[in-house]
Amino acid sequence: MAATSHAVTGAVAQEEPLLNKRNMWLTVAIFTVFYLWVRWYEHVYGWSAGLDAFAPEFHTYWMNFLYIEFILEVTTAALLWGYLYRTRDRHLDQLHPREELRRHMHHFVWLLAYGIAIYWGASYFTEQDGTWHQTITRDTDFTPSHVIEFYLSYPIYIITGGGAFMYARTRLPQFSKGWSLAYLVLTIGPFMILPNVGLNEWGHTFWWMEELFVAPLHYGFVFFGWMALAVSGVLLQVFTRLHQLIGNDLKAGLQGTTL
Repeated sequence: MAATSHAVTGAVAQEEPLLNKRNMWLTVAIFTVFYLWVRWYEHVYGWSAGLDAFAPEFHTYWMNFLYIEFILEVTTAALLWGYLYRTRDRHLDQLHPREELRRHMHHFVWLLAYGIAIYWGASYFTEQDGTWHQTITRDTDFTPSHVIEFYLSYPIYIITGGGAFMYARTRLPQFSKGWSLAYLVLTIGPFMILPNVGLNEWGHTFWWMEELFVAPLHYGFVFFGWMALAVSGVLLQVFTRLHQLIGNDLKAGLQGTTL
């Protein structure tokens, strides 16, 4: 039965394309459309209902938005990470080489999604936040800019990065046998920006300071944000494995031919 199952898996792996371009472009489209909508919402209701934290409309459009974020983010993380763990491959030692190649391509889609999410969170909305607070004096920690930046875009890239790590850990033999230091830095480093938010808000509460990115209070954002560069180490590990898989496949093909 094991031999039959392995043969069937190999046959299916031979038929499926290595890279599912539909999933890749769908991922890009979902992130892009969602964040364009978020930017529109922020632009419209940030100015009309987000300038006074004591106004009734602020609670309607921004605090309710914040509460919905918390519920959806916790639920999504639990369902996504739980699903990836419960559906993990328990027989990775029997994985067909082409199926492993296909999973590596799917892993690239996860990394692409993580990169897009980090761009919107740690780059676009973070830079915008500095501009917002150089223009509008904060009267609450939950400003419209913070509701989007800290409590929406940051958790989204954390959930996405955790999903990428879980996928690699549960479906790729290379990452299931031990802990990849590069991958841990890639996911835990940017995650630490979220706890750093607490330090940031504490500092702005006790010190009246201009919203400059070069201020020492903001060094943590830069330090942990740079850890996203560990993706280079993850890609190096993946490419090494791809070289082995493709090389073995070529050798197998050449052994069946005569010159």
